[in-house]
Amino acid sequence: MTTPDVELRYYGHDDLPAIRQTLIDVQRDVYADVIEDDEFHQKFPWFVDHWGKNPGFSCVIAYDGEEPAGFAYGAPGTEGREWWRERLDPAPEKSRTFHFSELQVRPRWRGKGVSERLHRALMRAQDEDLAVLLVDVTHPKVQALYESWGYRKVGEDQPFPDSPVYAVMVTELPLTYRSAEAPSVLARPERG
Repeated sequence: MTTPDVELRYYGHDDLPAIRQTLIDVQRDVYADVIEDDEFHQKFPWFVDHWGKNPGFSCVIAYDGEEPAGFAYGAPGTEGREWWRERLDPAPEKSRTFHFSELQVRPRWRGKGVSERLHRALMRAQDEDLAVLLVDVTHPKVQALYESWGYRKVGEDQPFPDSPVYAVMVTELPLTYRSAEAPSVLARPERG
């Protein structure tokens, strides 16, 4: 895998007006083959505004020169409203959660390590205890990629009537490469 020489730029809540259209343009390129017929993906500008209004909104955009190659963003959840906790028994004592909302890389830059660089850069900037994300269950390769980055599936959810069914995935922060023996606050299911 050849990693292109992309520059990662960090943005926050106050930067949203300047980067909003860039995020929308990248998303339209990523979903160019389905967006015209997919009402859920057409709602992406609403999701950008929803996450961007959070004061803790955090975004990393990868640029190849001045051309955006991809982005990753999310925001901290409201403590006490961790909707994913019901999927874990026992739930971890730590609860401050970063909701990793989007990771999108334009086709020309896929398979070159840009996704992982964006993900790691975004997660390094967070000080929450845990990160949670959703992955469309019809994309097992994407789920496997997140598992290779330390996430584990804890259940499934369909947050909107017109959305896909998603795998709910959780990991601890800060991200580390753990050995198989390393302890985890996320209890792993026992194998029978």
